[in-house]
Amino acid sequence: MSTTLPAFFSDTALIFGRYARQTLNSRFQMLFGTLMPLLYLLFFGPLLTDLPLGSKGDSWQLLVPGLLLQLGLFGASYSGFAVIIEQQNGVVERMRVTPVSRLALLLGRVLRDAALFVFQAVLLILAALVMGLRAPVAGVFIGFAFVAVLTVSLASLSYALALKVSTPQEFGPTVNALTMPAMLLSGLMLPMALAPTWLDVLSHFIPFRYLVDAVRAAFVGDYASTEMLYGVLMGGALSALAVTIGTRVFKSAGA
Repeated sequence: MSTTLPAFFSDTALIFGRYARQTLNSRFQMLFGTLMPLLYLLFFGPLLTDLPLGSKGDSWQLLVPGLLLQLGLFGASYSGFAVIIEQQNGVVERMRVTPVSRLALLLGRVLRDAALFVFQAVLLILAALVMGLRAPVAGVFIGFAFVAVLTVSLASLSYALALKVSTPQEFGPTVNALTMPAMLLSGLMLPMALAPTWLDVLSHFIPFRYLVDAVRAAFVGDYASTEMLYGVLMGGALSALAVTIGTRVFKSAGA
């Protein structure tokens, strides 16, 4: 075990470094991911000012947590496109003959994704501060942590899906069919407290709702709330399940 564990960490760092260098060489990729949340921040946020939204905090403390998790939801969900391209270029085939741990192959990728989306989250927070956001520093860092957890979870599932389909034409519509209901029912843009009772009840079956509620609680300094507890539990369970599924698919695919 003493030799296996260092090798695993070394393999993970090697894969992380490979994909991190690719990302650093593509500044467009690093910055473009924040475009959609920034548009919501600039053109949708001011519409919520002074509206009764039925939740703690002001409109910025409600909207910005949703936009943070939107980064992870839409960005990480499409991470699998990279694996499809690698399959077409023979990269996955070459990796099959290496002794690198399959878990390391997955974690190296998803940790790069997590680092990228946390970086984009920092840019979003800076813009939100200019727009009028006021939130405790600890709450903001908790928001970054939830972005990282959501990214690890969804990127793992995205890579697993990419190994199960053969073309981008199959991958894209599948991801769209899953992410759009998740966005609408999780209360990313507006709290589900504003929704009809039946819609609010339905939203409790969407795991992302608990993460959104937890980050909103953090942004008003409510760290000991039930929303925070449920968010931590759901985030931990979701990431553990997603990494397990992703690792099994990587092993079965020989990636």
